[in-house]
Amino acid sequence: MSDTPADGGTADLVSHFCNPEAVAAYADGPRRFVPGLEALHRMTWLLLAERVPADARILVLGAGGGLELKAMAEAQPGWRFTGVDPSSEMLGLARRTLGKLAARVDLVEGHIDDAPEGPFDAATCLLTLHFLDAAERRRTVAEIHRRLVPGAPFVAAHSSFPQEAAERDLWLSRYAAYAVSMGADVEQTNGACEAVRRSLMTFDPATDTAILEEGGFRDVSLFFAAFTWRGWVATA
Repeated sequence: MSDTPADGGTADLVSHFCNPEAVAAYADGPRRFVPGLEALHRMTWLLLAERVPADARILVLGAGGGLELKAMAEAQPGWRFTGVDPSSEMLGLARRTLGKLAARVDLVEGHIDDAPEGPFDAATCLLTLHFLDAAERRRTVAEIHRRLVPGAPFVAAHSSFPQEAAERDLWLSRYAAYAVSMGADVEQTNGACEAVRRSLMTFDPATDTAILEEGGFRDVSLFFAAFTWRGWVATA
């Protein structure tokens, strides 16, 4: 998920992504708002493939839309996936996006507590954690860690950028300029920027790294940086 609900809260997030109009418009959203989205998906499965078996079980939190599921399933025909998302509408979009690949994917409506216990060989959480406040983010990361085999890789990517006022505004202006250059609606983009500006749930990269470590992960390494977005790979 990459679009930003009005206030950034979890309840607002669920209602936003249960809105059929918002879901129908979702397909182009991530590509317009996240520089290098296809490369991020490719790097994600490459990083997982370094350490998981050919028949790996992968947990995908925030799976609505199905874009990363499709990229991983196409690249790795032996992997099976459990995709978790709180929005039934977004899970429906994921099924349509996956097509025949959906045979290798179990889709679960809910949050991390609704995910199977595993253990899983790897996990991903892309464009999702920035919707959670610090306490819920720490808890969610710890619950992901608990469901992984020792040594399993975890890839997380979400909004993370400097939070000092002047720097924050500069990076948000760049976020907006990129989206508009990719064809995003100017009014929608300005609304997304304002929502992020008001939100207390975006952190600087150092804080996000610390949250992953506090959740039990080690060897946390930054592998992706694109304007207001960061991605990390870590080890359970």
